[in-house]
Amino acid sequence: MAINLREDIKPISFIKTHAADMMKYFTENHNPIIITQNGEAKAVLMDIDSYQ
Repeated sequence: MAINLREDIKPISFIKTHAADMMKYFTENHNPIIITQNGEAKAVLMDIDSYQ
């Protein structure tokens, strides 16, 4: 699983407005999403199977 810098790094504002799309993305790709705030990486969002 390689991070796709174009697809796997999103600002928190994008996550807020596209939550359903993010769930679909996890189901299809199982890639974690790096969430940024004010241009800095702050958190990682990942599907439950990858987490466990």
